[in-house]
Amino acid sequence: MAEIAKEVNGGDARDLHSLLSSPARDFLIRNNGEQVKIESLKGKKIGLYFSAAWCGPCQRFTPQLVDIYNELSSNVGFEVVFVSGDEDEDSFKDYFSKMPWLAVPFTDSETRDRLDEVFKVRGIPNLVMIDDEGKLVNENGVGVIRSYGADAYPFTPEKMKEIKEEEERARREQTLRSVLVTPSRDFVVTRDGNKVPVSQLEGKTIGLLFSVASYRQCKEFTSKLEEVYKKLKENNEDFEIVLISLEDDEEAFKQDFETNPWLALPFNDKSSSKLTRHFMLSTLPTLVILGPDGKTRHSNVAEAIDDYGVVAYPFTPEKFEELKAIEKAKLEAQTLESLLVSGDLNYVLGKDGAKVLVSELVGKNILLYFSAHWCPPCRGFTPKLVEVYKQIKEKDEAFELIFISSDRDQESFDEYYSQMPWLALPFGDPRKTSLARTFKVGGIPMLAALGPTGKTVTKEARDLVGAHGADAYPFTEERVKEIEAKYTEMAKEWPEKVKHVLHEEHELELTRVPVYICDKCDEEGQIWSYHCDECDFDLHAKCALKEDANINGDDAVKEGGGESQDGWVCDGNVCTKS
Repeated sequence: MAEIAKEVNGGDARDLHSLLSSPARDFLIRNNGEQVKIESLKGKKIGLYFSAAWCGPCQRFTPQLVDIYNELSSNVGFEVVFVSGDEDEDSFKDYFSKMPWLAVPFTDSETRDRLDEVFKVRGIPNLVMIDDEGKLVNENGVGVIRSYGADAYPFTPEKMKEIKEEEERARREQTLRSVLVTPSRDFVVTRDGNKVPVSQLEGKTIGLLFSVASYRQCKEFTSKLEEVYKKLKENNEDFEIVLISLEDDEEAFKQDFETNPWLALPFNDKSSSKLTRHFMLSTLPTLVILGPDGKTRHSNVAEAIDDYGVVAYPFTPEKFEELKAIEKAKLEAQTLESLLVSGDLNYVLGKDGAKVLVSELVGKNILLYFSAHWCPPCRGFTPKLVEVYKQIKEKDEAFELIFISSDRDQESFDEYYSQMPWLALPFGDPRKTSLARTFKVGGIPMLAALGPTGKTVTKEARDLVGAHGADAYPFTEERVKEIEAKYTEMAKEWPEKVKHVLHEEHELELTRVPVYICDKCDEEGQIWSYHCDECDFDLHAKCALKEDANINGDDAVKEGGGESQDGWVCDGNVCTKS
């Protein structure tokens, strides 16, 4: 904000009239064509709303801003001015018809472009708060409105500081009532609509479930949580769950809630967004645990529920220490068979569809590849992994890779697996769930490496394959150190800085960059780059040290490789002194 404020609020800053007017216009317009003089905004706080009909996030934010505008405009001095990013006037008119505020006329593209530049608008929706003198008050209006709504008015730094201090005080003095009770509501609801006073929950361990019914991850977690909840109730544990739905579709909320056995805040309760800030929500689903005293016992036990189920209760620090010790012992005892054998499921599939017994893979180095056909990054990574697999197999037969699919149907699995030369778990195999839990698969593609004993070598094998290819095998810490030593030795005699005709603005500095595209030859580079951080410019060593490396042609390496004037030899992506 400081940079924009300095420019907008500086000594040569424009006033409100010069910001919003043009030589031929001293007014703004309403969606009915009415003209409103800019001078009528005197004494008001103004939000400049940069938005467009074609922008999905804008379409979702605009109704929220309409609600806040309607709440504030009749009570305090607040106005919004729409600065359109639409591509044609019909789109502008249709979108503006849903807005109760003012706008810069669509025909005045010069003013709209100037406002974009003055406030450095690089993305929309963007809501910039200014005062009636045109001075910047808050550049993050979208975030402020989403988080605090009308409570943030007049959106000044002083008001934001006051809100933050109040939030900190509320965390320090937290009780169950301060979390769940509002001036207009002292109850939560059951799925059949009955009201349960919050006072009846005091003294219990409470789980606050932040969820969105339409999210797949939330649906999957809810089914697991329901099992845990029912077991705790059967054991007469003093535990209750309160759903805090962040769903914006009431019908979806109802369909979800009517199948769940716990309590909830009413749909679209205004305290929901406040609670997401209070507990500093960063992911969904989240299950916050409050102790019997109403204080936060744990900020999110969703992963613990996934991993341990009811065993994680009562979610105390002592319980988590106990679980950590169990997990450590489990990892130390891990074998390939303990991972891949479950009852009669003691095999994986070969390329011909034949069953390959897990016992036949014991003693090999194994990669577990979590992937899916619907996932673009997976489809991009798989061809490289196929090459690496073949290269490793050529030098070590005691190596295998197993595909663990997250595909949505058998047909997709079959099509994707047809591109792979390795083994696989059958589609829909229940072992996938336990493997994903063991390796904490939060995203795909994910590649885990197992050593000959079946113990985990690394869960970061994808990064190692991306950076080093087959050279990273067998993916051990020792092998990674050997590679690091090799790259350090490689660059010892290279110059630390070079000048290059393709980037005369700055010197290029020898820098560790895991993966990049060379700006000279457009080929991928790894580990070492002659790099300009300010301009995000990269050159391979072979490209940086060739004959055009120096503007004057000094310290050159001949095109096509070979020895340079000062003894540099370039071979592939590597340049060394002869």
